[in-house]
This record gives sequence, C-alpha cells and structure tokens, in this order.
Amino acid sequence: MVKKVPDWLNSSLWSSSQSSSPPSAAASPFQQPSRPLRPAAAIPSEPPPPPVVQDPPPTQIIEDSPIEDHGDVFPSAYDVTRQAQLLAELSKKVVDMSELRSRACQGIPDAAGIRSTVWKLLLGYLPPDRGLWSSELAKKRSQYKQFKEEILMNPSEITRKMYNPTICDTDDADCGRVLLSRSEITHGEHPLSLGKTSVWNQFFQDTEIIDQIDRDVKRTHPDMHFFCGVRYVQGMNELLAPLFYVFKNDPDEENAAFAEADAFFCFVELLSGLRDNFVQQLDNSVVGIRSTITRLSQLLREHDEELWRHLEVTSKVNPQFYAFRWITLLLTQEFNFADSLHIWDTLLSDPDGPQETLLRVCCAMLVLVRKRLLAGDFTSNLKLLQNYPTTNISHLLYVANKFRVQSV
Repeated sequence: MVKKVPDWLNSSLWSSSQSSSPPSAAASPFQQPSRPLRPAAAIPSEPPPPPVVQDPPPTQIIEDSPIEDHGDVFPSAYDVTRQAQLLAELSKKVVDMSELRSRACQGIPDAAGIRSTVWKLLLGYLPPDRGLWSSELAKKRSQYKQFKEEILMNPSEITRKMYNPTICDTDDADCGRVLLSRSEITHGEHPLSLGKTSVWNQFFQDTEIIDQIDRDVKRTHPDMHFFCGVRYVQGMNELLAPLFYVFKNDPDEENAAFAEADAFFCFVELLSGLRDNFVQQLDNSVVGIRSTITRLSQLLREHDEELWRHLEVTSKVNPQFYAFRWITLLLTQEFNFADSLHIWDTLLSDPDGPQETLLRVCCAMLVLVRKRLLAGDFTSNLKLLQNYPTTNISHLLYVANKFRVQSV
C-alpha cells in the first residue's frame, strides 16, 4: 500500500506568491530530546513537551521557487532580532549550548563575526566558558604553528633559521622566507648534494622511509576498521572552504589572522563525525557511504513512498548517482555559497552531529521537486537531481524539520 503524502505538503500555502516577510523562527529543529554525545550530568524526571512546529508564512513555497534575492544591503528586522539574541547568548559568562543551538539552527546573520564564533562553539573548538577562550585559542594556535614547523619545514627553512636565528621569533607571515645569498649556501647544504652530512640528502632519505611506512600502514589489516586511517580524499577541500571563509572574514583582525589554524582544528572536529564516508575500505560496511545513502532511500520511502517508488523502481534512478555528492560534500555544491552557509548553520547545530540532519535535508530536497520527478524519466530526473534548482532555503530546512518531528 502506498503511503499517502502528508496534507501539509499539498497545501495551497506553498503556491502563494512571495512577500518580504521573514520566515517564522518559532520552531527549532533541535528542541526534541535526543541521545547525548556524552552522559548527561543530570536527567530530568520528566521529558520536556514536544515543540510546537508552526506552519511557515506564505513566503515559503514548496517547489520550483524563483531565485531568491540576496542583494539586500540592509538586514531585515528579523535578522536584527536574531543577531541581538545570538550576541546576548555569546555575551554570557558561560554560553548555554542548548540555547545557542536553538538560535543558530534558524540561521546566523552575516554580521559582527557572529557565525565565526558560533561555529567554533558548535564544533567544540571553543569551550562554553568565555573565560577560557583566550587561553584555548592561544594554545591551539601555537600548537598549529608547531605542527607546521615540524611537518612542513624543508631544509631550506632550517638553513635560514640557522643563519637567521632571530627572524622566526615573531608571527610575521614572511617569517623564515628571507633569501640567502648564493655564497652563504655551502656545498653540503645544496639540495642536490649527496654528502652524508647534507641535510637535504637526509631529508630525501627520510621522505623515502616515510613513504615506505605509509605503504606498510595501508597493508596492516586493511579489513579492520581500527586500522583504517583517513587520508586526504578528493572533495575534502569543499568541507574546509566554508570554515576558512567564515573565519578569514571575521571582523576581529586577530581571529582573521589565525583563520588557517582555527579552520584546521574545526575541520578535524567536523571530519571526526563524517570520517567513515571517506574511508574506501568501509564503503560496503554498515557505517560506510553506501549504507548512509541507503538510509536516505529508506527515509524517502517512509515519508513519500510514491516518490520513492517512481524514482528507484519505475525510473530506476540509483540514489548513489546524486546523493553521493550531496552527502560527502555536505551540500556545498548544490547551492550558492551564501545558502550553503545557512544550511551549515543548521547542520552544525545538531547536538548529535550533522549526519542525521543532513539526510533529512536531502530527503526534503527530493520532496520539494516531487511533481517534476513524478513527471520525469531516468534522464530528466537524473539531470534535475545532479543540477538541483534554486530553492527557498528557509522552507527547505522547515520541511526537513517536519520530517524530524514526524520521526520522533
């Protein structure tokens, strides 16, 4: 029996024209009780009542929506209100993470460096206690600098430090890049030198050893999850880009100067919850990318069986053809950059990590274009899903939240 599509999806509300009114902020996608990442200090005697999810105003339409106008120079009253609420939360001595997630999941205004600070908190890079921020940032940034010096410095840099021991005592971006005259470089320190005492010769020998170790590590019980390391995989740059962009555009000059270090640690935190999607040996396991795509297929079947059946049975569109990129790149390639940041506000706000919210957003993307998909064949549907049309992001996230509430 085909499961009936919920009435709220077919409401005439979605086909009304757009106005300038801001979307409703009454409902937070993360107000439902959920499994904590760590044991809670105290468990309330009774669970909190479920949130009341209000229907969005007529500004949000379900599919084939016109291109949104991002050209407004001045923030709306709604953005100003959200900005004030977030700033008030960030100004507390100890940030209430539950409240911060509730505010941030609705979207973070692009002002005052709010998104930069909020993302660092949501990813666990900054602790909730504001009094620890300065020391934590100083420690992490110093640690990153040490990483670069130990891992990335070649013999030329070592030689420069030997001849100019004072030039690397500062955080100047040009530190260590002072050119040496030809006469100052001895034969033993020439990059082509084969001398036993040459630091360059030793550098290349060490590189060969590291390559051999790397090959051996790959062959160490490759069938066991424990020994599967995460290497750079094509597409990881797309996950790093939003982090670096947001941190580099922080109006605080010191924060912007250390955007690289901050982005590195936040990228590590982000990838820790998504690593299994990038380990090829796990592709066919219960935690690999194919299993994740199957969960998306099941989610669609649960909420719109008619659409699921037409896509996967009738038109035979394998979800891997479009969902692989959606999931591994966190939708960064499906929408313009500003909209991607808005989506990430919601993904990073989920206390259980971005994966489950991401799957609901992907499911909502399919439902929002259901009429076109139901009328299409394999070729047209695949083209549509690999080139997803511009849509109202606030409404997309609203529909994804609807799926969350219905699943609870």
